[in-house]
Amino acid sequence: MEIFFFYEFDEDTGITTPYQVDEQDLSPEEFEFFNDTVRKVWSSKEEEWYFSIQDVLKQLTDSTDVKQYIKKMRSRDPVLNANWGTICTLVVMPASDGKLRHIQAATTEGILRIIQSIPSKKAEPFKIWLAKVGKERIDEMADPEKALDRGLSYYKEKGYSDEWIRQRLQSKTIRDELTDEWKRVGISDSKDYAMLTNILTVAWSGKTVQKYKQYKGLHKENLRDNMTNIELTLNQLAEVSATAISKAKNPSDISESKQVAREGGNVAKTARKELESQLGYSVISPLNASDPAALEIKDNDK
Repeated sequence: MEIFFFYEFDEDTGITTPYQVDEQDLSPEEFEFFNDTVRKVWSSKEEEWYFSIQDVLKQLTDSTDVKQYIKKMRSRDPVLNANWGTICTLVVMPASDGKLRHIQAATTEGILRIIQSIPSKKAEPFKIWLAKVGKERIDEMADPEKALDRGLSYYKEKGYSDEWIRQRLQSKTIRDELTDEWKRVGISDSKDYAMLTNILTVAWSGKTVQKYKQYKGLHKENLRDNMTNIELTLNQLAEVSATAISKAKNPSDISESKQVAREGGNVAKTARKELESQLGYSVISPLNASDPAALEIKDNDK
């Protein structure tokens, strides 16, 4: 049995914390991800993985001098070189001497961009995968039903129940109606969408999106994909209510839309409190998609 470590960096406190992962708790794909060959840090504030650029290049090239390889790679690719300061970030990670030091790192998006500039057979599978994903995205834009079919297949393969899948897809429709309403009143910035979502989530659940994900042991994963059917229902009620209230009140600025988000969330909060008083326990659950079947709460479950 092997134990692997990854690190979480908290920008608010400046603290980097190690977490251990037991081999027996990992799928084959996760085992490959959490192995020791590539150092990685989870940014709790940005909700992004940062990977050591040098470690990735060691894995995908035969270079014995990674620093020189990076220089040559940048000289070969002027566009990559021009954007290097944006792609590359100094992140605190354990160095070869075991001490925590600032290491050149990049997010998943940044690493994939770097991989495109690596003329190595080891990098070809990643390039093929990128091309495949790009084609799927173009096909789905032309025929949205393909995206729906792919979503259904994904959830079924993960082990979710048919009823949960139906509810999850319905929640996507409700979410789209809410974002369409935000667009109608003049909100278009993705950061504003995230802020309004956070306000709505706090209102109905009592937790920020980040704290909710931490409670469920999540990092980059989608929160809704890890909600029980009860949590999904309450979140849907909050979003449906916020959409209806916004249409009725027609908010004129982001400040008024914030208040609408709170009011929509409070509708679901009232329902949650009433349900919890009848059940005798909180419906805000630590369960996550590590056991998809458990996310469908039955009448006799607690």
